[in-house]
Amino acid sequence: QVRLVESGGDLVQAGGSLRLSCAASGIIFRISTMGWYRQAPGKQRELVASITSDSTTNYAESVKGRFIISRDNAQNTVSLQMNSLKPEDTAVYYCNLVPELSRSWGQGTQVTVSS
Repeated sequence: QVRLVESGGDLVQAGGSLRLSCAASGIIFRISTMGWYRQAPGKQRELVASITSDSTTNYAESVKGRFIISRDNAQNTVSLQMNSLKPEDTAVYYCNLVPELSRSWGQGTQVTVSS
């Protein structure tokens, strides 16, 4: 069974930082492109960052320069370092493969940024 478990979300003030973590199991992690997605209230889920098996990264324009995605193949984890947080970053954050496995969404982790 594919299992993706996110953690690290919190309530923070604008300008603050958070580090999200995702533990993956049931996939061949080392050959998988992984991503962080987010869904804000009233909006579609969007991909904000991805990292390939050889650690090539891509970011949505809205987070470029502020967020850093990384992976640890030995631990089957993918992380998202979030800096200079803005209220518009408020969302539930999820990890998944890219493209996503629709049956494998976890519960996500809530990030709330106050002004």
